[in-house]
Amino acid sequence: MSFRAGFVGLIGLTNAGKSTLANALVGEKISIVTAKPQTTRQRVLGIITDDESQILFVDAPGRVKSTAGLNQFLSAEYEAVIAGSDVLVAVLNLDQRKPEELLSVAQTCADSGKPWMVVMSKIDFPEPQRVAILRAKLNDFGVPVVGVSALKQPDEARELILPLVRKLLPESAAPLYDTDAYTTQSMRELAAETVREKCFEHLHQEIPYGLAVKTQKYVEDEGKVVKIYADILVNKEGHKAIVVGKGGSALKRIGTLARQDLERVLGRKVYLELHVVVRKNWATNPQMLEELGYVVPQ
Repeated sequence: MSFRAGFVGLIGLTNAGKSTLANALVGEKISIVTAKPQTTRQRVLGIITDDESQILFVDAPGRVKSTAGLNQFLSAEYEAVIAGSDVLVAVLNLDQRKPEELLSVAQTCADSGKPWMVVMSKIDFPEPQRVAILRAKLNDFGVPVVGVSALKQPDEARELILPLVRKLLPESAAPLYDTDAYTTQSMRELAAETVREKCFEHLHQEIPYGLAVKTQKYVEDEGKVVKIYADILVNKEGHKAIVVGKGGSALKRIGTLARQDLERVLGRKVYLELHVVVRKNWATNPQMLEELGYVVPQ
């Protein structure tokens, strides 16, 4: 039996459930997840290896319409994942009220000329008639279509999706990555993303989009405790007070929850120190975007 391996891009609108699906399929938390759109900013790789295949799931930012500042990077990441993947999975969220937006994502996958399939996400959405309507509209594409609730039934999602994806992968002489790895994300990156996740979850609606996190120092070889120092960047002075909270309460809550998550991942005690720093208009500053890793390839 031939071995198969390749990159599988998860493509969809913002807040389509791509990161939740990626975590469910890999069986590990590789991507941060919140209820707010544009949580995912950079592609994240999740790796599944068995005797028959190595599936490299790429969790991409959702499709955005604006191309200014940070959105230029998000748009470039979206397009790069489509171009660089061997297989595409159109993640179509059933809570989207404009079916034409979902069909546009499917059409993008079809136009790529790559093997692809559809995953209807959030199938537990309380309007079941949408499943039949969307299936009917997808019939003309002639590709596999499955519906899942990756959040509530991750095991079922894996059972339905993984066999279909394996069939679409190209043949490969060998695995493309270390067979023991489940992601290529560094711990510095994971630390920053974990803090950003907690900020998205616990701050006012408008704050997270003007916020970024940078790990300034990561020390794991000086004793039993991993020491992490990170800056939370905001673009307005007034936002700093909100992130810190009365008597430091908001920042303390964010730090505690992020530390607990990181300790679960690392299996070690973590000392996490956070500072809130104002960097006005960082999302449109090329130098700041580069420092944060939001760089559009030339």
